[in-house]
Amino acid sequence: MKNTTKKYTNGDITIVWQPDVCIHSTFCWKGLNEVFNPHKRPWIDMDGASTDRIIEQVKKCPSGALSFFQNKEEKSTDGETTTQTETIVEVSPNGPLMVYGNVTVKDAHGNEKKHNKVTALCRCGASGNKPYCDGTHRKIEFRG
Repeated sequence: MKNTTKKYTNGDITIVWQPDVCIHSTFCWKGLNEVFNPHKRPWIDMDGASTDRIIEQVKKCPSGALSFFQNKEEKSTDGETTTQTETIVEVSPNGPLMVYGNVTVKDAHGNEKKHNKVTALCRCGASGNKPYCDGTHRKIEFRG
């Protein structure tokens, strides 16, 4: 799996986009097309809305492909910015397990990856990006 990461900033915040994690839920651009427009390049225009509005929209990303950090914040030594929050697991109808909050996922090789905010975990078993959801549940018409 690739580990592509792109960053966009407006001076106050930086949006981090990981396209390989994106499940194409369209929550970002359907909610704030002035900033997130997949028909333009670059597809993120940080001047399209206020910082608060951009943050509000990024927090809706179900896969965690979009995240942000305050440019004034100090990052930990591993480059991660953590969020103090309760962890909640929610079953999406006919879709992934949505994990809201801080979670560490360990892969089959023992590699750990920390996630903050929202993580979508595969429930259908058909994802090509296990344990994460890649949207395949829609293609196979998963019900559950």
